Amino acid sequence: MTGEPPPRRTPADRPRQRKQMVLRLDPAVHDALARWASDELRSANAQIEFLLRRALKEAGRLPGAAAPIARRGRPPKQPPEEPATPPAPDA
Repeated sequence: MTGEPPPRRTPADRPRQRKQMVLRLDPAVHDALARWASDELRSANAQIEFLLRRALKEAGRLPGAAAPIARRGRPPKQPPEEPATPPAPDA
């Protein structure tokens, strides 16, 4: 051991964590939102974030530093790599 403390991490070095907040909604609004989210195969939380981002973008208020919405679920299938074909023998 060298006895030196590990380098201190600055806020810019830390991974960005998603903010959590409490949101109070009218039950009818929540039900409509949950149905809409289900129709688009999203969670209610993801639907709220999607709608807020869209509204911010349309208003010209979406910060450039905002990370894109993370894709959830199984990664897309990649086409199988084609084996290299050997050159044809000279006749």
